[in-house]
Amino acid sequence: MDILPESNDEYGTKQYWNQRYAQESNSASFDWFKSYSEIADILQNLIPDKHSKILMLGCGNSKLSQDMYDDGYSNIVNTDYSTIVIEKMKERHEESRPEMEWHEMDVRDLKFDDNSFDVAIDKGTMDAMMTVKGDIWNPPQQVVDDCTKEVNEVIRTLRKGTGVFIYLTFGQPHFRKRYLTVPGTTLETRELGEAFHYYLYILRT
Repeated sequence: MDILPESNDEYGTKQYWNQRYAQESNSASFDWFKSYSEIADILQNLIPDKHSKILMLGCGNSKLSQDMYDDGYSNIVNTDYSTIVIEKMKERHEESRPEMEWHEMDVRDLKFDDNSFDVAIDKGTMDAMMTVKGDIWNPPQQVVDDCTKEVNEVIRTLRKGTGVFIYLTFGQPHFRKRYLTVPGTTLETRELGEAFHYYLYILRT
């Protein structure tokens, strides 16, 4: 199997990711969009307390968690719906970064209690759920349901009044705000990059 899927909608399937992670070496890593070094100043500003309990949504084999851990954020809980990548990442980090947690879990159905986390981070996970074929201006109901479920689950698990959901994507505001505009929360949007723009959405509970 090639690393790249035959069509973009495969990015939204568990089968594709399990096959990809099974094929890749145990030391392989891939980061969507920006690396931690490129956004460290922003994250440090948004998460000033390095003891904050952080939920990583769809961690994959990204280096974001390990780089944040090495920068002092030791209370990180990683989730992904691929059993294969969770086992690989757990094995990779259990000695060098023993405080990090790894859980096989779907972002649309988180198994954590309400008010459990200070921060949640999504760097490309919601985007993968949007690769289902259809009109980007009028997305299929599956996309609407999946993205709404993720955002609702994140808000549920964040601490009320102080929780922060950080979402990094290439998706422009008119395609993303519909999922992130939720009563009782506030939303800030930042544009990053020069030649190619990324967007940082900051939802506060």
